[in-house]
Amino acid sequence: MLAFAAGLLSPLTASAQTGGDAGFPAYLQRLAARARAEGVSEGTIARVMSGLTPNPRVIQLDRAQPGGPPNAAPSPFEPYRRQHVDPGRIAAGRSMLGQVAGLLPRIEATYGVPGKMLLSIWGHETHYGSYTGDFDLARSLATLAYEGRRRELFASEFIALLKMADRGVPRERLKGSWAGAFGNPQFLPSVYLATAADGDGDGDRDIWHSRADTLASIANYFRLAGWRTGEPWGVRAGVPAGFDWSQVRNRLVSPTCPAVYARHSAWQTIAEWRRMGVTPLAAIRDTTQATLFQPDGPGTPAYLLTGNYKVILQYNCSNYYALSVGLLADEIAR
Repeated sequence: MLAFAAGLLSPLTASAQTGGDAGFPAYLQRLAARARAEGVSEGTIARVMSGLTPNPRVIQLDRAQPGGPPNAAPSPFEPYRRQHVDPGRIAAGRSMLGQVAGLLPRIEATYGVPGKMLLSIWGHETHYGSYTGDFDLARSLATLAYEGRRRELFASEFIALLKMADRGVPRERLKGSWAGAFGNPQFLPSVYLATAADGDGDGDRDIWHSRADTLASIANYFRLAGWRTGEPWGVRAGVPAGFDWSQVRNRLVSPTCPAVYARHSAWQTIAEWRRMGVTPLAAIRDTTQATLFQPDGPGTPAYLLTGNYKVILQYNCSNYYALSVGLLADEIAR
C-alpha cells in the first residue's frame, strides 16, 4: 500500500466516526447499478450490500501505510530478511511440507511450480493459514472505493466480490484483510475469479479451508504469470571486490514497479556473468538470463535473479518480499 497524508481526516472518515454519511448510500446505488450491468443478480446485490456502512478503521489503516520521499534511500534488506525468513516460519513450513507431501506431486506436475514456492507464499501471506483477517470484505472494499483515492481499483474489486457471491461463495466466507485480500493466499476478488483452482476435485475453489485448493490456486497464479518450470527463482552470487557496477547498469525504465526494477542490473546470461567474475553459488544453467542484485551494497549478499523472480514480483511488487519468498522456499526445502 502507498502512504497517504497522515493526520488528515477526509469527510468520509469524520462522518463515519459519527455514524452517518449521506453520500455513502448513494454511492452504493451506483455500485449496485454497475453490478447489474455486469450480470450480478438482484438477490446477490441485496444479500451482500444490505446494511453496509463506511468503516473508518479501514481508512485509518490505509493512511497509516509506511512510505517515504520518492528519492529516499532504501532501507536495508537484512532486518527484513531476519523477520520474514525466521526460524519459526521455516520450521512451520517444513512441518507443512510433510503434511501436504501427498498433495504436492500432482500439483507440481499439473502446474510446473515447485511445492516449496507455494508453501513460501502461503507462509508469507498468512503464516500457513494462522491469520487470514476478519474484516467484512464488502464493507472494506465499498469504503475504500467511496473514499476515492484509488476508486476504480476498489470499485472493480467490490464488483468482483459480488460476482464471487453470485457464483456461490457463501457470505460468511467473505472476510479478510482490511484492504480486501482473503483466504490462505490472500487473493483479491478479481484474482480469485481468474486464478483460484479446485485442487481436490470437489467442485469448490475453497482457498479458506482446503490445503489442496490453496496450493493449486497459488500454483495456477504462478503458471499464468509465466513461471518457467525447471528454472530457479535465483541463486546467491559471489561478487568480486571492486566490481564495476557501471558496466552492468540497467538503463531501462520498467512500465510497472519502476522503483523495484531500477535497483537491478542489466540482464545477461549466467555464462556472461561468470566471465565478469560473478560466481553463482548454486546450480543454474549457463544459458539462463539473470539480473544481479546486491540490496545492501558491496560486501553483503548478492543474488542472480531469473525471470521466475519477476513472477514472484507479480504477486507482490517488492524486492524484499520477493527475495524473502525465494529464500524461505529454499530453507523449507533444505
